[in-house]
Amino acid sequence: MKLKGRDFLKEIDFSAEELLHLIDRAQKLKKQKKNGREKKHLKGKNIALIFEKTSTRTRAAFDVAAHDQGAFTTFFDSSSSQLGHKESLADTARVLSRMFDGIEYRGFAQSAVEELAKHSTVPVFNGLTDTWHPTQMLADFMTMKEHSSKKLQNISFAYLGDARNNMGNSLLVTAAILGMDVRLVSPKSLTPSSEVQKIAQDLAKTSGAKITITDDVAQGVLGVDFIHTDVWVSMGEDESVWNERINLLNSYRVTKEVLDLTGNKDVKFMHCLPAFYDDKTSIGKKIKDSFGIVGVEVTEEVFNSSNSIVFDQAENRMHTIKALLVELLS
Repeated sequence: MKLKGRDFLKEIDFSAEELLHLIDRAQKLKKQKKNGREKKHLKGKNIALIFEKTSTRTRAAFDVAAHDQGAFTTFFDSSSSQLGHKESLADTARVLSRMFDGIEYRGFAQSAVEELAKHSTVPVFNGLTDTWHPTQMLADFMTMKEHSSKKLQNISFAYLGDARNNMGNSLLVTAAILGMDVRLVSPKSLTPSSEVQKIAQDLAKTSGAKITITDDVAQGVLGVDFIHTDVWVSMGEDESVWNERINLLNSYRVTKEVLDLTGNKDVKFMHCLPAFYDDKTSIGKKIKDSFGIVGVEVTEEVFNSSNSIVFDQAENRMHTIKALLVELLS
């Protein structure tokens, strides 16, 4: 399958076959790395990493993936580049694509990464925007594939929480592309936009995906193989929304009782991280002091249980991003 030279901006730009090919390639590269038999496909390549939003997993994954494959990375954040301040996105793309073989962007507006790609002569990778999180999807669906004996299209999963953000959008449309059983479980005011829902429903007509969007937790999680969640307040949102968000979402916390509602003792828990499951972080402590809650979107009992596969999921960010770089750049 020839993917070289393509941009990776959002999931709906790729077919089911292409996404599955990237996941399969990631699994092979993961095995090669574990066995110490990895070949370097990106020797001499240079990759620009633009981060307008902070990151741990995305930056680490791109850095390690590139270095494992013989490529070099250069990091730019809002304080070390002219992006959007003294230089337009278009001019930044024109300059960087003269010097680099690929450009990763992690920021706010989807239009920004689209603008970079429009003016770049090298592939552009979306490390996260407010609308889509495609590199996370490769890791999430690879992780579900690894932890189930079922074929990917026969897997069912539920996402609980604020479903109108990038994770809700991306999980919905990726599952629709792949023909899976996906349930978004959230208050009616926090569901994906009608535009995103229509995209998913149209995709499901072709793939056979089953889409459920409900505010009923018991109905939404019944029989699922995996439960996903994410933080309730996203990067860039004001802290003043915490009170409203906690009131809206408190009944959507992933607890042991929610796992029991699935009726599946082997149900697995997933989270793209970071997670506020205790009071060991400054935000976790502030929430405890302000609202008396320890464990916001997920309890510590679930997060640290044998059902939790969040760190397998985090590791797979690196393997899937590596597959993406190899397929699109080598």
